[in-house]
Formats: sequence, C-alpha cells, structure tokens
Amino acid sequence: MKNLHQFLDKAASGAGAALASAIALYVVSLSLPLSAQLRPLYKPSELVIGKDINDVLSDKDIPTGQKGFARDYQINAQPEERLEIAVSSSNFDTVLSLIDSKGEAIAENDDVAGDNTSSLIFFRVRQAGNYIVRVSSFGGSSGGKFVLRVNQLRVVE
Repeated sequence: MKNLHQFLDKAASGAGAALASAIALYVVSLSLPLSAQLRPLYKPSELVIGKDINDVLSDKDIPTGQKGFARDYQINAQPEERLEIAVSSSNFDTVLSLIDSKGEAIAENDDVAGDNTSSLIFFRVRQAGNYIVRVSSFGGSSGGKFVLRVNQLRVVE
C-alpha cells in the first residue's frame, strides 16, 4: 500500500492529477464489500400513465438468466386503480411482467393472441405502492425498438 501512495503522490504532482484521482477512487471502491463493488446502479425509469415510452431493449440491459435481457420501469399505483399495460415491437417477440415490491411477478403476458406477439396486462391494484413493469424478449431474442404504454381504465356503470 505504501508504493501505491508514493505513486499517487508523484502522479498528483504532475500532469497525471486526473489519473491519480481516478486511481484513488478505484482503490477506495476496492475497500467496499464485494457485494457493493459488483452491484450496478439500479434505478428504473418512472412511467407516466397515458404517455408512450419509445425505447430499445439491448444486451446492455438486465440479464434475465434465460438468454435474454430485460428493461424495467417503475410505476406508483393506488388501490382500486385499473391499469392496462401494453408493449409492442416489430423487432422482437415481447414479454411483459408486472412485479410487486417483494420482487414477485404478479402478472405476465407473452402474446396478446394468436400471431400477435405484442404483450398486454390488465391489472386491478389491490395495494398501493411501487410496481415494476418489465419488458423482455421471448426466448432470448436480441431485442430492438419497442413502445410501452400504461393507461388507467375507468369503470363504466
């Protein structure tokens, strides 16, 4: 560790100050527990009801463990809300999942019907809270562009 401090002191005295700072940050990160070093920053984008999300699913997203990748979004829902969650893509066969605050999938859909590979979930909220809407590809296909939308449905009497 003494040699590292000598190296950092020399680098900081010359044109390598930025490099020295980067190395120092790296060394500090190594002192963190391994779980903190490996854990990427996870912050799903917030969904807005009634607004289309145009996005891209790629191999830079969350690995599913089933040869594919997933992209997550967060929505805050209130009791008795009725939600329609839909995703479509001309690039891949979509899979849509709704995940509760415990990390459990409470609703999932692969194909709307027949040859239509879009995905659709209707959900009546029982408990207020944050939910994750997950878009993934069926069978680990490569992904591509997709459109995601959440609508709030109204009861017709």
